[in-house]
Amino acid sequence: MSPPSSLVVKVHRHAPELIAPAKPTPHEFKPLSDIDDQESLRFQIPLIHFYRCDPAMRGRDPAKVIREALSQALVFYYPFAGRLREGPARKLAVECTGEGIMFIEADADVTLEQFGDHLQPPFPCLEELLFNVPGSDGVLNCPLLLVQVTRLKCGGFIFALRLNHTMSDAAGLVQFMNAVGEMARGACAPSIQPVWQRELLSARDPPRVTCIHREYDEVADTKNTVIPLDDMTHRSFFFGPSEFAALRRLAPPHLCSCSTFEILTACLWRCRTIAIQPDPEEDVRIISIVNARGKFDPLIPNGYYGNAFALPVAVSGAGKLCQNPIGYALELVKKAKNDVTSEYMQSVADLMVLKGRPHITVVRTFCVSDVTRAGFGDVDFGWGKAAYGGPAKGGVGAIPGVVSFYVPFKNKQGENGIVVPICLPAPAMERFVAELDSMLKSPPGDNTAKTSTFITSSL
Repeated sequence: MSPPSSLVVKVHRHAPELIAPAKPTPHEFKPLSDIDDQESLRFQIPLIHFYRCDPAMRGRDPAKVIREALSQALVFYYPFAGRLREGPARKLAVECTGEGIMFIEADADVTLEQFGDHLQPPFPCLEELLFNVPGSDGVLNCPLLLVQVTRLKCGGFIFALRLNHTMSDAAGLVQFMNAVGEMARGACAPSIQPVWQRELLSARDPPRVTCIHREYDEVADTKNTVIPLDDMTHRSFFFGPSEFAALRRLAPPHLCSCSTFEILTACLWRCRTIAIQPDPEEDVRIISIVNARGKFDPLIPNGYYGNAFALPVAVSGAGKLCQNPIGYALELVKKAKNDVTSEYMQSVADLMVLKGRPHITVVRTFCVSDVTRAGFGDVDFGWGKAAYGGPAKGGVGAIPGVVSFYVPFKNKQGENGIVVPICLPAPAMERFVAELDSMLKSPPGDNTAKTSTFITSSL
């Protein structure tokens, strides 16, 4: 059974409430780092986890268990219970007020099975499963986390979360969620103690930009090629062993040892560029979100839950990208990823201070984030691992349609792979499907499009 886009979920929500830390916490101001504090991260990011019924947990109410665990975890992660304030030069800091995070308890009239056997984005009725409480979704002076726990008729439940992205990246959020899970399962303290230390990723004094950062270029949208917000189509595509084997056959011999991330990113960038039909003479960009935690010496301490990633960009003329074999895009993607070093991260922090915290370039830009190793699906509140855990949809951010995620997924044949939610206008999506299908089914050098058979879900 495929995900039913026609599924209508009726949700009864209790009144939203604020969950404060279970014990008194310090009232103080904690500045964000200059990696946290960039315009590109000033948005709310949605995540969703589906949990199956566990007979061993019969009689336990997931909403009550998680509400109490959140309150206990916030004693250790008390900045999440505060509110962001903006100071001089647009500098963000958390006022640790202890006000709490937003929490919604809910019930739905459906079973987990009704969502189909392909639990992956996009999900029907997401706005019902992660309700946007009016006035709660601002960046400043609003709750930094919103959690909705929705009980299902089958005894399973849905845990949905919305995070102010300036506070944490995927690794930091999973660390907090695991702490909540540990508390829910009876722990008195998290196994990994949270580390704030945002000064580790703040600008030098004086700041100095020492690397090239074309991801922050100011680009005029002369041809109106920022993705339009209307008529957007969301689809997910599965890449398993056979799909990756097909993509790797397109790589030239000297690049055959490339990573799965690199070949997938190069192929999607080329297909998406063909789909949006930019002027061949204009530049297109691919931004690969790179976890930089392992790039520092000394390393960022275990327990750090701030943003610690870079946004290196590869740039090409649209015509050159579309007309060259895939090895051309692959070389560019590999080089951009390898640009990220400790000095590169310090240079980004300095650039933020010197240039007023600019947004990444979004004109003719595609951005990909690999969360296959983040561990979202492993979060356990007592009901075991999630049937699905991770991003609730693609295309999130200040400019919808720019970002896609690589999410771990096992298909019904038991094959492990990656599912990629894509968000494009309907006509561009049709072209994207045809181009990607052609790439998967054709030998190297043959770009004949064929009928698509690999779409796994759509809304």
